[in-house]
Amino acid sequence: MTDLLTVKERQISKARQWELALNKLYLNFRDYSKDALKEFGDEDTHQARVNCRKLLTLLSILDPEHLVTADLYSTFKEAQKRLGKVRDADVLIESFKDRREQAEEAGEAKSAKLLKAVIQYERNERKKYRKKLSTKLPKLCGKALDAKWEAFLSSDLEALAAKRDANVVMRELEVAFEQKKKACKTLFKGPEAESKEAFDALHELRIAAKELRYTAGAASFALNQKFHAHEEIYKDIQEQLGTINDKRGWLEVIQSIGRDELGVSLKVWTEFTDKLHAEVLEALHHNEVVPFPLNAK
Repeated sequence: MTDLLTVKERQISKARQWELALNKLYLNFRDYSKDALKEFGDEDTHQARVNCRKLLTLLSILDPEHLVTADLYSTFKEAQKRLGKVRDADVLIESFKDRREQAEEAGEAKSAKLLKAVIQYERNERKKYRKKLSTKLPKLCGKALDAKWEAFLSSDLEALAAKRDANVVMRELEVAFEQKKKACKTLFKGPEAESKEAFDALHELRIAAKELRYTAGAASFALNQKFHAHEEIYKDIQEQLGTINDKRGWLEVIQSIGRDELGVSLKVWTEFTDKLHAEVLEALHHNEVVPFPLNAK
């Protein structure tokens, strides 16, 4: 009888740890979301998205097939998507504003003009994303979600927490990361080092690093000591790969807008896109995660 009580107490204690961690993230997500909708502050949008991402991470540990948490998971996923559109636009605009200032200081008036046109285009796009966020987010994180959240904590959490081990999930994520890393190394060694397939594989590796980072951070209360340094380790990896991804993303954004839309000459367009492409290669050469051949063009 005593042993049974001890097991039950451990289960309740474990569930309580999960509840405290989850509820903190939920309250942060809800509060930052409300603040983000007031003035679309960069940091409010960023924090709402981060806390939403961590909620998705913990729910995936508890219920990987989303059999119990499907409704909650889909709601957070939609919120993350809407917040992400605005946040990504914020980051891109700030990055291009910095580049424009650098171009002006260097006396590169034509490049500065191109960047000004890109910034204005992206600001118009951001207005659309903000409008959708203003329409969608209040419905996603209102009283109806509060009720579903409370029901989940009181009815489903204890049983899910008793069955799942975050340490097993971390080991699985580590294996997946190493497999993706191996795939990237193979592509970079071959003739398709700069192919779309290679960049897509690198993007998948960055996502795998992000999964490890967020799992290590959000589930730290449930992880063994050996995993406690993983948040910083994979944050560094994610940032290195993110630099490559960002620069490639900037190039794709400009190419998707098109030269005619931006109203610049072919010479200015070519010089700028060539420069961005060179920056992508430089970031690839300097990353310490997956070696990139020096003889790649």
